[in-house]
Amino acid sequence: MSGAWLIISGELMSFTLSRRQVLLSGTAALAASALGTLPSWAQANALRLYFWGSQPRADRTYGVTNLYSEANPDIAIDGEFLGWGDYWTKLATQTAGGNAPDIIQMDYRYIVEYANRGTLAPLDGFVGSALKLDDFDADQIEGGKVNGQLYGISLGANSGSLLYNNTAIAEAGIEFDPANVTYEELLTLGEAFAAAAPRGRMKLLSDGSVNDLALESWLRQKGKALFTAEGAVAFEAADLAEWFELWGELRTAGACAATEDQVLDTGSIDSALLTLGSAASTFTTSNQLVGFQAAIPDDVGIGIYPKIAADSTGGQYRKPSMFFSVAGTSAQQEQAAAFISYFVNDVSAGKVLGVERGIPCSASVRDAISPELDAKNRAALDYVAGLGDVLGALPPAPPPAAGEVATALTAKAQEIGFGMTSPTDGANALFDDINAILARAS
Repeated sequence: MSGAWLIISGELMSFTLSRRQVLLSGTAALAASALGTLPSWAQANALRLYFWGSQPRADRTYGVTNLYSEANPDIAIDGEFLGWGDYWTKLATQTAGGNAPDIIQMDYRYIVEYANRGTLAPLDGFVGSALKLDDFDADQIEGGKVNGQLYGISLGANSGSLLYNNTAIAEAGIEFDPANVTYEELLTLGEAFAAAAPRGRMKLLSDGSVNDLALESWLRQKGKALFTAEGAVAFEAADLAEWFELWGELRTAGACAATEDQVLDTGSIDSALLTLGSAASTFTTSNQLVGFQAAIPDDVGIGIYPKIAADSTGGQYRKPSMFFSVAGTSAQQEQAAAFISYFVNDVSAGKVLGVERGIPCSASVRDAISPELDAKNRAALDYVAGLGDVLGALPPAPPPAAGEVATALTAKAQEIGFGMTSPTDGANALFDDINAILARAS
């Protein structure tokens, strides 16, 4: 195998080429030099793959693209990855310019918006031929549908989770059950953690007030939701005020990170306060356990989003962690669908990917990799499989502009955290903003 480096958007990224790929590309380059043209496979059979994530995710992804190109030497997969925030900005620019990648990693909160704009290609016509979904989990197939058509293939099932720095928590001398912890308990535990100060200014919690998934879990436990099936707001301004007041209390008690620290979190593993050492926890999804453990030398554990009461249920749900979709402008949609089919169904690919993107949706892949998982991968799988009574139904696909709603929540929560507005005034303003955002997008 030969190592290589590629500079993408100012970042130095590594990937691996097989000896056969090196020889093929070298031969093609010589031919191109002699003829003054690009090699035919680069012109006709290069698929552009675009995804967000960390370096460990990229390493796993490129491991699978290598396997696929070795099995299909006439197909080149050109991969590019960015952090969460930069990813969506660049994707929007590319799609607006008619230059979308062939294969796009897509999120549950954005898939309706992109599908309804015609950016994504429906995949139903490839099912049973290029795209095999014979032993795929039915709920994960349904999760990739918009208006009855299939636009996304789930890359794994996951659930919301609070990841903890177990080492720092042990140093503080506090104990709790992460599978059953309540917000009230975390207030007391956070005060004790701050008093012990095992890592200086590190707090027990990151500031969850900025996180739409944490808010959704809290609302679901109150019998509400973020959105209705029709794409309208499913809560009241008073709920937002209560949410911001809860986190204000946690912040005042020193149980959660200060806002000036929280604003450093841009949504990537590298910028999360758990990684930076400003908080002993982070609100994320279960598939991120493996990535965070790779980024942190301390032991990382996993638990549910906090309960609003000891007997609370229904806050969690099992969702597609993310999808692969095909661009509506792609000239190679069938080949892109075939690659996606390999990515989610091939056992060798599954062994490379593990559960970093979530629990495999193919039963045969799941059964094949399960005995070979290491401790953290096994913990992620067991977490999703063992949610029990806290597990509720999958909510409807989020409406167009759900991502814009999440961004508005983060911005308003930060304003409140900095004392620029009160929880009540901020909640009322945000509620009006969310309604306006949804109205514009409908």
